[in-house]
Amino acid sequence: MTQTLLSIGHGYSARALEERLMTGGWSIIATTRSEEKASELEARGIKALVWPGTDLPLEDVTHVLISVSPQGIDPVLEHFADRFERATHLRWIGYLSTVGVYGDHKGRWVDEESLTQPVLARSRARLEAEAAWQAVAARAGVPLHIFRLAGIYGPGRGPFEKLRKGQAQRVIKPGQYFSRIHYEDIGLALELSILSGLDSRIFNLCDDSPAPPQDVLEHAAQLLGIPVPPEIDFEKADLSPMARSFYSDNKRVRNDRIKRELGWQPRYPDYRRGLAAILAAEGRLQS
Repeated sequence: MTQTLLSIGHGYSARALEERLMTGGWSIIATTRSEEKASELEARGIKALVWPGTDLPLEDVTHVLISVSPQGIDPVLEHFADRFERATHLRWIGYLSTVGVYGDHKGRWVDEESLTQPVLARSRARLEAEAAWQAVAARAGVPLHIFRLAGIYGPGRGPFEKLRKGQAQRVIKPGQYFSRIHYEDIGLALELSILSGLDSRIFNLCDDSPAPPQDVLEHAAQLLGIPVPPEIDFEKADLSPMARSFYSDNKRVRNDRIKRELGWQPRYPDYRRGLAAILAAEGRLQS
């Protein structure tokens, strides 16, 4: 069977893998929610399915990547759990989760063995979805690799966009740390995982340098050559409920396991190098 990836909920992170597999001659089937996005996928040489609304061709694929968010129950397993349990021909299932499943550790370091104590409802749903996929993959006898992703940034997504739109706030909450991961390093990790032949695993996917969010914003403003936004106390900041909720988790995430077991090394081990590369790429595109 030709190497074929079914990417369910094909979004920003999945595209990082798409770019790597397409150059290697893979076939990709991807689901999206809109006809417009389906047309964009088809233009890139991907077979697109609008889902929910169509069947998932599990019999025609060798690898599956799940990027959709659980809404209470995982939407893929809600409709297709029995078919995944029978899909013993699959060679790999990848599930994109979040470091939010660890909850709040008061700024301490966490790894894959740390206590999972999610604070937010969406993070609790992710942890439940992880367990559900582990059970299904075990019954099918298919390796499942769960990736707990830190905050994702990359081209078109990150502090530059907020600064340019005048929406950036340098929010100060003493002792707050966030971990991050560059778009390209996600693609590399997923590719190495597919090629690894390892049995089921959980991997943290983050760079080497957790940092306070205000430091990242300050550095991005300096790179753009614009004034650094003034400091705003967290309690007084004008934040949406979603943005404010991220501050309820405070931890620094370790990535030793994925380095050791997959040989992964981030191309952008800290936000300084990641942001500089994004800006340099923008300059090349504009020149």
